[in-house]
Amino acid sequence: MKEPIFGTPYLTDFAPRLDGSAAMREIKRTVESIADTDATILLRGESGVGKDLVARAIHAASPRGQGPFIKVNCAAIPHGLLESELFGHEKGAFTGAHRRRFGQFEYANNGTIYLDEIAELPLTLQPKLLHVLQDLTFARVGGHAMVTVDARVIAATNRDLELALARGDFREDLYYRLNAVEIHIPPLRQRKEEIPLLAARFLETFNRQYGRDRKLSQDTTQRLLEHHWPGNVRELENVVRRMVVLSTDQVFDSRVQDRSSSSPASPVARTPISTDGLREVARNGAREAERKALAEVLERSNWNRAEAARVLKVSYKTLLNKIAESGLKPPPRQP
Repeated sequence: MKEPIFGTPYLTDFAPRLDGSAAMREIKRTVESIADTDATILLRGESGVGKDLVARAIHAASPRGQGPFIKVNCAAIPHGLLESELFGHEKGAFTGAHRRRFGQFEYANNGTIYLDEIAELPLTLQPKLLHVLQDLTFARVGGHAMVTVDARVIAATNRDLELALARGDFREDLYYRLNAVEIHIPPLRQRKEEIPLLAARFLETFNRQYGRDRKLSQDTTQRLLEHHWPGNVRELENVVRRMVVLSTDQVFDSRVQDRSSSSPASPVARTPISTDGLREVARNGAREAERKALAEVLERSNWNRAEAARVLKVSYKTLLNKIAESGLKPPPRQP
C-alpha cells in the first residue's frame, strides 16, 4: 500500500494540533490514512469544534498540498447566487453578468474544495453537485460547454443530515456520495485535556499580535477546565483574545473572563415551548418552504413569471396567487 505524502505544512502546522487528546489523535490517524486518496470526506460536529482545521490538515497531508485550498460557506451565500459562485457563469447568463466568471470549482483545480455548511445547499442545486462529484464535469450558468476539473471535495456540517433526509431537505444519493469517509469531531467538553494546550497556543498568538505579555493563573486555568464550552474551540479562542486585550495585570485575574464562562454551571436558556399543534407546525413549515422555493425560482428567472410557472410546474394563475399569498414583490427596476 502506498504511503501517504506528508508535506512540511502538515508536519509543522497541523499534525501538532491534532495531538492534544485521544479523540484528536484518532482523527489524526484517519487523516494520515486517507490523505493520499481522492475519497470524498464528510466532516461532522458542532459549530466551532475544528472542522476547518481537519479539512486543511487533510489537504496539507495529501499530494494536493501544494495546490489551492478553496473554502465555500454554503450558508453565507444567497441561494440565488450559489450556483454561479460554485460553477461560474457565462457572459449574459443573467442580469449583471457582464463577463465570464470562473466558479470556485475551477479555482480549486488540482487542489481541494471545502464545502462548509453543506446541509444549507438548496435542493435545486443538489443534483448538479451530485453530477460534479460523479464525473468532475459541469457547465457554467448560461453555458453549454462542459468544464472538467480535478478537485478533491471535503464537505462539513453541524446539522443532523439524517433528519434532513427524512424531511426531504437533502437528497439521499448526494448524502451517500458525500459520505464516502465520515469523520466526527467531538465537542471540546469531551476533549478537556486539550483546553490548557489550546489556551496556551491562543495566548502566545494574541500576546504576539497585540504586543502583550500575559500569563494564565492557575485559578483561571481551572475555570477554563470547568466551563461547558457550548461554542467549543472558537469560543475558547475568543475568551483568550478578550483576556489578552482587557487584562491590565501581568498574571490573569479570574474575573477577566468571558461572561458566559464565569458561571459554567449556569443553565442554558431554553426556547419557549410552542403552543401550536403538530399539524399547525407542519403547515407553517410547508408554507415557509414553499415561499423560499418560490422566491428562489423568481430570482433565478429574473422575475419572469411565465418561466417561473414552467419551472415550478404550475399554471400562471396559480403562480400569481402564490406570489400574492407569500407577499413577495419584484425588485425595483433599475433606471
